[in-house]
Amino acid sequence: MKVFGVTGWKNAGKTGLMERLVSDLTGRGLRVSTIKHAHHSFDVDHPGRDSFRHRAAGASEVILCSGTRVAQMTELNGAPEPSLQDLLARLGPVDLVLIEGYKREAHPKVEAFRAEAGHDLIAPTDPTIRAVASDTALDLDRPVFDLDDTAAIATFILQEVGL
Repeated sequence: MKVFGVTGWKNAGKTGLMERLVSDLTGRGLRVSTIKHAHHSFDVDHPGRDSFRHRAAGASEVILCSGTRVAQMTELNGAPEPSLQDLLARLGPVDLVLIEGYKREAHPKVEAFRAEAGHDLIAPTDPTIRAVASDTALDLDRPVFDLDDTAAIATFILQEVGL
């Protein structure tokens, strides 16, 4: 499975870039899946809904299915967070998996960087970052794209993964 990541610090533009990349790449006819890492607790379910009630009653896993989509919720109940490799193994076959976050993993990445966010670049000390998408000019030893040049970034990613 081909994988490529979008990483960067908070408010760097990662999610917006991911959204634009998925749109661009699927517009080129590719099948794309995504994995996003969250550093906080989250819930995709809502109190009072049947699936929420199943989990609240103690179900370890709940699968919610309709004619439009399938969602699977797994309660960790104190178990360790699954590894990125475990999560990738859960996905069905696609052309490319885009991964948001997971800074410390070994897959190739593009770093989203906004000067106004006030964070240092990750790229100078991380060889897994193959390029930077920035809102300001940078002098680096790897490609630097305008953060809004989605087509160029998408083309770069496709070249990097051999698609």
